Amino acid sequence: MGDDRIGVVTITHNRRDEVLRTVGHMESVREQPAMVIVDNASADGTADALARRFPDVRVIRAARNLGAAARNVGVAETERPYVAFCDDDTWWESGSLRRAADVLEEHPDIAVVTASIVVEPDGREDPICEELRDSPIPRPADCPGPCLLSFLAGASMVRRKSFMDAGGFDHRFFIGGEEQLLACDLAAEGWRMVYLPGAVVHHFPSRARDPHLRRRQGIRNTLWFWWLRRPALAALQRSVHLLRTAPHDRVTLSGVVDALTGVPWVLRSRRVVPEDVEAGLRLLDEPQKHSRARRYIS
Repeated sequence: MGDDRIGVVTITHNRRDEVLRTVGHMESVREQPAMVIVDNASADGTADALARRFPDVRVIRAARNLGAAARNVGVAETERPYVAFCDDDTWWESGSLRRAADVLEEHPDIAVVTASIVVEPDGREDPICEELRDSPIPRPADCPGPCLLSFLAGASMVRRKSFMDAGGFDHRFFIGGEEQLLACDLAAEGWRMVYLPGAVVHHFPSRARDPHLRRRQGIRNTLWFWWLRRPALAALQRSVHLLRTAPHDRVTLSGVVDALTGVPWVLRSRRVVPEDVEAGLRLLDEPQKHSRARRYIS
């Protein structure tokens, strides 16, 4: 039997074969979620191929590439109270969507549930799972998993109302670390986020990606987040550490230049998080500096 609490939103851009594989997997899960695919102006026939093969899936054709903000469009199009995200190269294991939805239903102060990630084709655990499992954020006795102050968009389920109220993903971040800003804005409103190891998402990394561009955008977005939400000293310290440890090459330089170009917007939009949220971010500073999953290489 399906689960009418759950919607799934997937975004894609010029990855026809990958998204067809992903939707095929999602069509077979026993929860039978309502699926919305937002095609970010693909030029490879993605939207037409989806419509032909999966006529019951809602396909939205964006006029331009919206990046991560395309998820906002997808969430707005589903009326289900709990919305899972998967990228065009990730899919949820059958039964995992229901586990995540049960957590959201049983814990009305939780806004996001992040699943564990298995990397295909060899079935190994993604290194980020160790970091999530060992999160230093204090965990209340009633919490169903380790507490987080960010999440992985391609492997998380959100409470639709809290997501919409927070404004979703900022379009300026495009792709690459776009979750951190939204996560801290949710935390500032009193929402919790948790890691649920019992829910599983499979990731078959696409070859159709530009690793240098992703690193450039990741550096820019990381700097923007610190400048937008961290106190001045913490933002400065984290920025200096990134500049000291990232490869000293053109990609890093381009990311820094992109971040500096956005300084006028950052200054207008800067809103430091409450002290309780900042206390959690300070706990995460050292683990993130030494994380195997946060190396700025490409």
